[in-house]
Amino acid sequence: MSVQYPRGRETAGEKPGSEPEEAKLQNASKQIVQNAILRAVQQVSQESRRREARASGTQGSPQRGVGELTKKHEKK
Repeated sequence: MSVQYPRGRETAGEKPGSEPEEAKLQNASKQIVQNAILRAVQQVSQESRRREARASGTQGSPQRGVGELTKKHEKK
């Protein structure tokens, strides 16, 4: 059993000439959703880059430790 939706403007109180306005609203809604998705993708991308930068920054810390040992030996 399938549900069938009315194709015409059968809703009470709706004006027959409001179709272009409805199309404008639909286009505006689509644009809002697209912008929100774009922002979300950009945010996830930035966070991913930040995580990668932090991860590569922690890999360099053992090398700093080696340099610190060298400095300690120089003081003696």
